[in-house]
Amino acid sequence: MLAFTETPAAMSTATPTYDTLAGTWGRLHRLGHLQSIAGWDQAANMPPKANEARAAAMAEMAALLHRMVTDPALPGQLERAEQEPLDDWQRANLREMHRQWHLSNALPESLVQRMRMATARCEHAWRQQRPANDWAGFLANFREVLALAREEAALLSQQTGLSKYDAMMDRFEPGMTSAQLDRVFGEVRQWLPGLIQRVLAHQAARPAVDPVGPFPLAAQRALCEKVVRLLGFDFDAGRLDVSTHPFCGGVPEDVRMTTRFRDDEFLSSLMGTIHETGHGRYEQNLPRDWLGQPVAEARSAALHESQSLSFEMQLGSHPGFVNRLAPLVREAFGDQPAFAAQNLHRLLTRVKPGFIRVDADEVTYPAHIILRYEIERPLIEGEIEPEDIPALWDARMSELLGVDTRGNFKDGPLQDVHWPEALFGYFPCYSLGAMYAGQWFAAMRRTMPDLDARIGAGDLAPVFGWLRDNIWSQASRWTTDELARRASGEPLNPAHFKAHLETRYLGD
Repeated sequence: MLAFTETPAAMSTATPTYDTLAGTWGRLHRLGHLQSIAGWDQAANMPPKANEARAAAMAEMAALLHRMVTDPALPGQLERAEQEPLDDWQRANLREMHRQWHLSNALPESLVQRMRMATARCEHAWRQQRPANDWAGFLANFREVLALAREEAALLSQQTGLSKYDAMMDRFEPGMTSAQLDRVFGEVRQWLPGLIQRVLAHQAARPAVDPVGPFPLAAQRALCEKVVRLLGFDFDAGRLDVSTHPFCGGVPEDVRMTTRFRDDEFLSSLMGTIHETGHGRYEQNLPRDWLGQPVAEARSAALHESQSLSFEMQLGSHPGFVNRLAPLVREAFGDQPAFAAQNLHRLLTRVKPGFIRVDADEVTYPAHIILRYEIERPLIEGEIEPEDIPALWDARMSELLGVDTRGNFKDGPLQDVHWPEALFGYFPCYSLGAMYAGQWFAAMRRTMPDLDARIGAGDLAPVFGWLRDNIWSQASRWTTDELARRASGEPLNPAHFKAHLETRYLGD
């Protein structure tokens, strides 16, 4: 296997063109490392007055990276490398190089720079506009972001032959289409409202005791760091910090996770941190022999979300794992009835329709994603305008969750960072990830019938070992469907997710 830390003289003479390409992508990785850390700092540490300068610097870096991957020499190199004697991993790597080159060449450098500047301004202003419930102020910046996103979608559509929205989604989830999503989400729309009502009735007879705060932020942070260590995150190769919106970024050698805290409750920060730890462990366990090459990158956004949701929902809310959490919670905040393991599990699995996606329970969460998908798709296609969003949001929240959001922009369309950052096409990946996570655990239980008992005994190694062997170590060697087949015996099958929800929320 080729090691990309070798000097050019040590590289294979049989694949000179491929080796040249590997060197180019290694440089892209190293520069991308700097860009990702600058982005983390922008979200976690940067003083407010530095935003314009940072935005300009990051736009310059984005232009440089774009220039490198659109180098006129690359098409010939990619074509010649196809004729060289490559192994399976190298061929998969070359396939991913082709994909990145193909998508990058659809966009002019000027558009890449303008988008970076526009999203930096919009996201930075959004941090103050959201708490102020300032939808009108948000629109002033968002209109420019959307105009650029539509321009980008049109160019990607021309390059790929996909619809505009599908072309945007393809950046995150290669091969997924709106037609497939319409089928999957259409099925969920059929059974989800009824399931929510059944679960609410089931849980009404099993009330939970609410924790009594306040919960000091220092104690919350210490608790989160203990749980992150329990879940195997390597703090010698990563950090946990605070930002307005939790995220995981960086590179496998330097993973940056963030969370956020409130002193009146602690479960959202704890579970949000567990969620980001799933992302972080995926990144830290990508194949190091191929570090810096596209084949060593996470396969797709849905696959990435399947890891965060495997940690947060499948494992983090597992009654056996909650038995491990309960004493840590008591150590952090003192003993109280709410922190008994059974009650803590009821709190973590309590279903209650609400405003906020990131705080939503596992059962109502898909409704939040369907809502956003049904707004952002026509938004990118030009069928609706930004001014139409609040009314559509209110109507769908009422229909799907029975929640009244009229006039509440802060907890409505302003709540997520994705639209200010032009991440159109990403939202569906959350629910696809939840479906994959259910599928992974169904496959684990087939091969390890004692899995739940082992989790209950405090043994998490079977979960981590299966994920490492079947997901983490495979990176982008396979297409998403092929990876799913190899890991679980079938492509995406949403039936596993429905079965998981029914078992966990109606099973006792």
